[in-house]
Amino acid sequence: MIVDLPAASTAQVAQRLIEIREDVGAMALSRVLTLVLVVPEEDAEAALAVANTASHQHPARIVCVILSNARGKARLDAQLRVGGDAGASEVVVLRLYGELVKHARSVVTPLVLPDSPVVAWWPTEAPKDPGADPVGAMAHRRITDSAASAGSITTTLRRLARTYTSGDTDLAWSRITLWRGLLATTLDRPPFEPVTAATVVGAQDSPSADLLAGWLRARLRCPVSLVRSRTGSGVVSVRLQRDSGPIDLVRPLQGDTATLDQPGQPRRAIAMAPRSDAECLADELRRLDADEVYEDALITGLPAVTRRRMTMTEAVEEDLVPSPSDARRTAERLAEESKDAIRSAMVDAEPGSASTSTDAVRTAVRDRLDDEE
Repeated sequence: MIVDLPAASTAQVAQRLIEIREDVGAMALSRVLTLVLVVPEEDAEAALAVANTASHQHPARIVCVILSNARGKARLDAQLRVGGDAGASEVVVLRLYGELVKHARSVVTPLVLPDSPVVAWWPTEAPKDPGADPVGAMAHRRITDSAASAGSITTTLRRLARTYTSGDTDLAWSRITLWRGLLATTLDRPPFEPVTAATVVGAQDSPSADLLAGWLRARLRCPVSLVRSRTGSGVVSVRLQRDSGPIDLVRPLQGDTATLDQPGQPRRAIAMAPRSDAECLADELRRLDADEVYEDALITGLPAVTRRRMTMTEAVEEDLVPSPSDARRTAERLAEESKDAIRSAMVDAEPGSASTSTDAVRTAVRDRLDDEE
């Protein structure tokens, strides 16, 4: 259901929400938080689609604030979406005009669910200081996306570090969750040697690569270098140097499968597709306390990272980083070997009744394994 309320007041919007709940049965008690989006008109629908998808894990009241033309008479145009048009949420779209553009917090406050956390999200350009922004100041968590910044990545991350307030986070940080998990897992296995150096390869337009390097520097307290790959390639690889040999985690360009190479162990292919914005947003809505690990990576680790003045190709030729081309060929070979292994493991069971066919297959598989041993 979609209800348009042109030239409305916040009191009228709140009253109409109550009437819709009574008519349709949408229960605000099931909402666990209020998610406030501040977004330009042209990006509003895409951001709402992401928020609706994330709300299936975290039911919320979504308040989308669109800062329209600041000229002319102050006016508030509202639109309410419930039911199938709002996913697992109640969606309130507010278009602000005139002087009202400067008072977004006053418009949002009456529509916040009582006694529930507030999360502010800027899907595109974020304010210079999210914690000091009127909407950001009322939120428990503030989510930005440095990849959407119009300025350079380095400048944006430095500004976020300078203005950091407890509760700040970034979708660029959520995008490397799988990378951080895999790298941490490799170091939990023998040999338990310290990492003497690390090198991250990532695109010039990928703040996730910078944050991953900052995280490694803050956690491992060893020299960390950052090598740039071509624009749009995202995070490509990480090499951790140890006395027994390097650990290489590589995701080939535009690939969904990564390869992990460790001394003394066979190479492995790991499914690691790039994460969607909805997945990242849902992760950030899962916790409402401060993210100290992100804070350390941004403020402590990132300034200590060394940025090498060489291309990824030059670094591969000097054997400073693993080759994405080799990793792609390895992933393809491992995938083919896996298919061959599955085909060769197939066994035929003797025909029988439906009640005994499963036991027959299990017996045949057990016999095949015994023969191979």
